[in-house]
Amino acid sequence: MAFTEKQEALVKDSWEILKQNILENSLRFFTIILEIAPAAKAMFSFLKDSDEIPQNNAKLKSHATKVFKMTCESALQLREKGEVIVSDTTLKYLGSVHVKNGVIDLHFEVVKEALLRTIKEAVGENWSEEMGCAWGEAYDQLAAAIKAEMKQEAPHQIS
Repeated sequence: MAFTEKQEALVKDSWEILKQNILENSLRFFTIILEIAPAAKAMFSFLKDSDEIPQNNAKLKSHATKVFKMTCESALQLREKGEVIVSDTTLKYLGSVHVKNGVIDLHFEVVKEALLRTIKEAVGENWSEEMGCAWGEAYDQLAAAIKAEMKQEAPHQIS
């Protein structure tokens, strides 16, 4: 099934809402990740040595913003091109970092759940199941591209 114009619009419109308070939404996103999977904290270099999620952690905000933005861009690509295309250098980097940090399929599911819950909270009454499905599909396609690169990268990680 093709990504529809309506799905693209739902993602774009909700992204505009998310961007208005990106710091708060970024903090909420990581709070939810750690509520679901507390051990995930060790996977993020900017959280490892902290007892809590710091309110002024620029790296946390940057990372969360990248996840939101890449997922949004994935939605736009799905509508425009029918697939998610990430530049080779970005994809190689993402694959390498995810392999190095021991990311597995379950971790992608945790991030997806946190992403959808954060968006649902941020957009409030604008939320719909259709919006959740649109973001979910965009995220799944991005995750699939990263996972494919991880499979390419994994043999090179053996030392």
